[in-house]
Amino acid sequence: MGQKTHPVGFRLGFTKTWHAKWYANHKGYPLLLKEDVAIRDTIRGRLRDAAIARIDIERSANQVTVTIQTAKPGVVIGKGGAKVEELRQVLGKMTGKMVKVNIFEIRYPELDAYLIAENVAQQLERRVSFRKVLKQTVQRSMKAGAKGVRVAVAGRLGGAEMSRREWEREGRVPLHTLRADIEFGRATAKTTFGTIGVKAWIYKGDVEPTPRQITQTGPATARAGA
Repeated sequence: MGQKTHPVGFRLGFTKTWHAKWYANHKGYPLLLKEDVAIRDTIRGRLRDAAIARIDIERSANQVTVTIQTAKPGVVIGKGGAKVEELRQVLGKMTGKMVKVNIFEIRYPELDAYLIAENVAQQLERRVSFRKVLKQTVQRSMKAGAKGVRVAVAGRLGGAEMSRREWEREGRVPLHTLRADIEFGRATAKTTFGTIGVKAWIYKGDVEPTPRQITQTGPATARAGA
């Protein structure tokens, strides 16, 4: 049986970091986790056309900081900042705390795995041929500077009677290499003949680990003191 692990979770603490940064005891943890899910669902529900790739949540004593990474910051901000202010008030009522919203622009959406998966899902919903979509998506990402791309779709492809899995890959995607900087994203296409799952992996190159600090003790330290 094949054993698979999440590419981002596999690298947490090494080359990747958490999407939520806060601490809670065993009583408060379920409530805050449920609140995080509600915050993300609310933001994605209100800003469906904003191409949101990632939502980071950081908590302090009386404040929640929400960082939205999007390819269309103008859609999130709105005219004169009206949309983002409205969103901040909605999240404030939901959490009962002061909410700060930060917005970061993704300049190269072709190198973001979640946005790629969402784009493929949207095209499948419009009944575009899945082979054509996979090939074009991979080629665009490679032209944007990726060192390796893999996109997979699974379900009743093309309205077939039996579901199957198809994928397209170009370049290297070393999933077992810890220092490899790999982005991973998932999306679901809701078609008339069922749902089709989409997964995308992007390899951007290796991340060099920070060198270890070697502290000398014993005779060497004594000589340095003398």
